[in-house]
Amino acid sequence: MLYILGVPVRLILVTLLAVGVLLPGTGVLAGSGYADHADAGAFMDELEARGLDRDYVRELLADAERKDSILEAIARPAEKTLTWGEYRQIFIQPDRIAQGEQFWREHRELLKRAESEYGVSRYIITAILGVETRYGRHKGSYRVLDALATLGFDYPPRAQFFRKQLRAFLLMEEDAGIDAGSLKGSYAGAMGYPQFIPTSYRAYAVDFNDDGRTDLVHTIADAIGSVANYFAEHGWRDNLPVAARARVSGEDYKNVFSKAMKPSTTLGKLRERGVTPVRCDGAAIPSPHCFQLPDDTRVAPLHLEGEHGSEFWLGTKNFYVITRYNHSPLYAMAVYQLARALEQRIGETGS
Repeated sequence: MLYILGVPVRLILVTLLAVGVLLPGTGVLAGSGYADHADAGAFMDELEARGLDRDYVRELLADAERKDSILEAIARPAEKTLTWGEYRQIFIQPDRIAQGEQFWREHRELLKRAESEYGVSRYIITAILGVETRYGRHKGSYRVLDALATLGFDYPPRAQFFRKQLRAFLLMEEDAGIDAGSLKGSYAGAMGYPQFIPTSYRAYAVDFNDDGRTDLVHTIADAIGSVANYFAEHGWRDNLPVAARARVSGEDYKNVFSKAMKPSTTLGKLRERGVTPVRCDGAAIPSPHCFQLPDDTRVAPLHLEGEHGSEFWLGTKNFYVITRYNHSPLYAMAVYQLARALEQRIGETGS
């Protein structure tokens, strides 16, 4: 056992914790935020090497606060705790659809331009913003600095990932015109209308209104263009259907469905096992949603638990692209169905 002036170090630490000088579970002095965390020195070294002022970085880390509510939230994301039927009720609602129609009518020219330039459906772009922030109404209530510091230094399962996000966040402060000490976002550090994490912000955000600044927090034009660019960069294919319900028959289909999101088999092979797409999914506007595709088209067979029991779906490469935004089939299905609802509601009057 180690001693300081004849007193066991363990007893000293317990005493400091009891009087509130140390933060529980961190070994960090109270009032210093994360500036004195064991991994903070190396973090500051790296940012200093990239041109940031070390004292400024230390000041931000000292101001960052550990939030237990963030650690609790990331341990139980809705995508992993809810069924599709439960998840769907959150996002496919009359008010969210009505708000999406309003957003569309206010920004239709920007949405059309983004679709034209990037080849990404205007309805998918709108649905992403609807699912993420209700079209900008709810951009998050956590300071991004607190979220990324908490997860980067006190969440071992993904500490490396979130420390990378914190590094990117501090590096982008000037270019994005944000205040790293005050900007608010999600519990995972996502920001703005489209909830981009910092690395995605730096890689895919675009200045869609050509004002010399890429601002996803305050500028709707940049948010719309950036979502379109993100999807285009991840391989979105114009006029390719996203998903279709599937009919099943016989017994052979039972082992082909899963929650895997990447297209892994072909329509032809699935037909041989009793799986066929419902061609137009009841669409009021059939094209490009009908599954009138060749048998060599690769799809992902998905089995989801809906409100009324099992649902079987076939997802294309475009469905998989949506999951690059959030790695969940429930998320992708919510975006797809909200986009379809918006398209059917707006119809030809919004074309």
